[in-house]
Amino acid sequence: MQLPDFSQARLLVVGDIMLDRYWSGGTGRISPEAPVPVVKVSDVEDRPGGAANVAVNAAVLGAKVTLLGFTGLDESADILASKLLAHDIDGQFIRVKGYDTITKLRIMSRNQQLLRLDFEKSFKSVSKEELCKRFSDAIATCDVVVLSDYNKGALSEVSALIEIAKQQSIPVVVDPKGSDFSKYSGADLITPNLQEFEGVFGEHEDETSLKESALSACKSLNIKNILLTRSENGMTLFSPDEVKHSPALAKEVYDVTGAGDTVVSTLASAIAAGSEISFACQLANHAAGVVVGKLGTSTVTATELALAVHSHKVPDGGVLSESQLLQALMQAKREGEKVVFTNGCFDILHSGHVSYLKEAAALGDRLIVAVNSDESVSRLKGDGRPVNSVARRMAVLAGLQSVDWVVEFDEDTPLRIITALMPDVLVKGGDYQLKDIVGGKEVIENGGEVRVLSFEDGVSTTAIILQILDR
Repeated sequence: MQLPDFSQARLLVVGDIMLDRYWSGGTGRISPEAPVPVVKVSDVEDRPGGAANVAVNAAVLGAKVTLLGFTGLDESADILASKLLAHDIDGQFIRVKGYDTITKLRIMSRNQQLLRLDFEKSFKSVSKEELCKRFSDAIATCDVVVLSDYNKGALSEVSALIEIAKQQSIPVVVDPKGSDFSKYSGADLITPNLQEFEGVFGEHEDETSLKESALSACKSLNIKNILLTRSENGMTLFSPDEVKHSPALAKEVYDVTGAGDTVVSTLASAIAAGSEISFACQLANHAAGVVVGKLGTSTVTATELALAVHSHKVPDGGVLSESQLLQALMQAKREGEKVVFTNGCFDILHSGHVSYLKEAAALGDRLIVAVNSDESVSRLKGDGRPVNSVARRMAVLAGLQSVDWVVEFDEDTPLRIITALMPDVLVKGGDYQLKDIVGGKEVIENGGEVRVLSFEDGVSTTAIILQILDR
């Protein structure tokens, strides 16, 4: 996975600008005034937060960034201006008299957050005339607009900004907030987390209903793409043309503060540098995996991102976990390879299986074989089956020249794993009708095809077992 040249990216970040302040120290006793720990503050640290954190994340990757938003006429705004200048960010603050710069003060001890104090007054009632004017002036020199909405009032007239961007044919990426996403109509991509999405569109029962809900939202809201961040379940890109899932990559989650900012900044920077949206989403997923391992609102450098990408390379073939297979599949897609999928118990591998798999492999560049777990085989075939454990069955399959990747699944049908992988070709053996093939409808709707291949006559696992028993 080759990183784009982030130095070529020019971003205009607009939204709710904040100062994240950390007071840290040791706790050695309980207060005599109340049952609370006493923190002896020994360190004070200020970091850009909200839209300012998005700007810094992009700048650390190497992008050229302009930041636009509201602050107060106060010391916090001065601190923010200094921090942004250190990253060569063009911070265009609209300083409003009578307002405080939004500040979040976190009390920390032993790398744990004990308390957060918020100092804020919404900028919703402030006139947006100056914001729109500066936005119109700055947009001519940017490749992508990022709208970072924390529901603090800076983007109360966000539709006007999106309209200006669309008139200039500038892509718009939105980190949304609130219960009404219709205000983001016309955006190229929004990045809600699962809780935010379900708060607007309702809870989903399974992956199929989630996909239907997301694609319906794209259509009804006139939004081209939705990147849904799903915590420990990774993230999924939904668009009318494709649905791609990226599993979570964090080795250890230490602090999720600002992770959403890292996702949107990496995503927008990659798009601005010329990457396709699906590839940019993969980079954003890697960046999120790095940043949640840090304390507080943090950033990810291009070097850290490159190392993270490299460290998650998967074997070119053989038995893989489902998360490894998803990564391998994304790599294959990037290289333009055609992926074929089939599944089965493969309890005793015989000549019929070998010829069938060879024929299936000829339909594309990569063949995935999904194998029923031992418990699944037992439910489907009855007592005494399987004869061989799933580990042995997968090892034999992986040894075939025609098979690239082997993965286990535990359900009675492969529908879930098919919809997660979305192969280009779904293959079944036997006398199936296309309409009866599990996952066929989903693959075809995703632009793929379904093929039915014939098995070798007179050869089956059951027949072999019965022949052995008769001897």
